[in-house]
Amino acid sequence: MAPPPPPPSPSASSTATNSPASTSSSSSSLPPIPLSSIAAAAASSSNMLNYLWIPLLIALSKELSSSADARSTASQLLLPSATDAYATIPRCPSGDPNLNFRPVIGILSHPGDGASGRLNNATNASYIAASYVKFAESAGARVIPLIYNEPPEILNEKLNLVNGVIFTGGWAKSGLYFEVVESIFKNILRKNDAGDHFPLLAICLGFELLTMIVSEDKNILEQFSATDQASTLQFMENIDINGTVFQRFPPNLLKKLSTECLVMQNHKYGISPEKFQKNKSLCSFFKILTTSADEDGKVYVSTVQACRYPVTAVQWHPEKNAFEWGLSGIPHSEDAIQVTQHVANFFIREARMSMNRPPTRKVLDNLIYNYSPTYCGKAGRGFDEVYIFS
Repeated sequence: MAPPPPPPSPSASSTATNSPASTSSSSSSLPPIPLSSIAAAAASSSNMLNYLWIPLLIALSKELSSSADARSTASQLLLPSATDAYATIPRCPSGDPNLNFRPVIGILSHPGDGASGRLNNATNASYIAASYVKFAESAGARVIPLIYNEPPEILNEKLNLVNGVIFTGGWAKSGLYFEVVESIFKNILRKNDAGDHFPLLAICLGFELLTMIVSEDKNILEQFSATDQASTLQFMENIDINGTVFQRFPPNLLKKLSTECLVMQNHKYGISPEKFQKNKSLCSFFKILTTSADEDGKVYVSTVQACRYPVTAVQWHPEKNAFEWGLSGIPHSEDAIQVTQHVANFFIREARMSMNRPPTRKVLDNLIYNYSPTYCGKAGRGFDEVYIFS
C-alpha cells in the first residue's frame, strides 16, 4: 500500500492563504475601506479619549489633594501620645505646697434686701447678690458670707476662715456699714503686713469706700452720670500692668477694652483723676490703671491697684457681664464674658497665695451653701438672685 501524502509545509499554507484567489474571494464579500476614513476614525477616537480623560484626571487630582490635606490635618491634630515618647508615663506632679487649691472668699453683705424692700423689709436685713458668689465660684473658690451687722467677734472669726474678701456694690456710705468696711480693710492690711498674702477686691461702692477711707476724706467723691452704662477702659499712659488685674488679659482683649464697651458702669459717684492725684494719701497707696467717661463725657478713675498690697478696686462691675440680666446696659458679648472670667481668675489666683488653712468643719458650717438664694429677676430690674440674711 502506498504511504499517505505528506502534510503541506507552513510556507505552502501561508502562500495558499495569501494567494490571489483568497484575496479575491475576501474582496468580493467586503468592500474596501478608504485610508482617509480609517485616519478620521482614529482621530475621532483619540479626541473622544481626550474628553474622557480630562474629567477623570481632574477627579483624581482632587482626590489626591484631599488625601494630602487629610494627612496634613491628621499630623497637626495628633494627640501627645502619638508624638511624645514619654506620654505613656503618667506625669501628675503634686501641687505647689505654697498655693492653696481650696480657696474660700468672704463677701461682705450690704444693708437691705437688694430689691427695695419687695423681698424683705426687716430693718436688720442684708443681702449679697448671687452674681458675686457665682463670680468667685467660676474661678474655683467657695464663699462665706460676712454678714455686716453680726457681732464683731463673729465677723473676725469668719475673716480667719477665708483667703480673700470682696466688697460689693451698693449705696451705703455711712453708719455701721462704713465702720465695718473700714475695720475689715485695716484687718486685711494687718494680715498682709504679717506675711499672709490676703487679697481684697473692691467693686463700685467698694471702690468709693476705699477712696474715702484711704484719703481720710468722706466728702472726696464727685457726682457722675454713669447709671446702667457700658463703657470702655482707657489705660493710663505708660502704665505697667504686670502684677495687676490686667496682666493675663490677651493682647487683643486689652485693645478691645479701650475701643469697645465691654465693662458695666452703674454708679452716681466717683473721683476724677485730677482730684485723685491731688490727694497724697491716695497717690501713695494706689496707682491709677484706667479711667472711663460718663454719659456727659466727664472722666473718672475706674481701676486702681495698691502699690504695696494685693488690693484692687474697680468702679465698674466685672460680675455683671456673665451673671446679671436685669439692666439693659450690661454687655453680654463673648469678649465681655472673657472680661468677667479674667478678673475672677486674677482675684482667685491671688487668694490661692494665702497661707490661711482654717479647720474644714468650720469652713463647711459657714459656707454660703447653708443659705438659699431668692429669685427676684421677674421684676425686670436690679438683681436676678440675692441671698438675704436677717
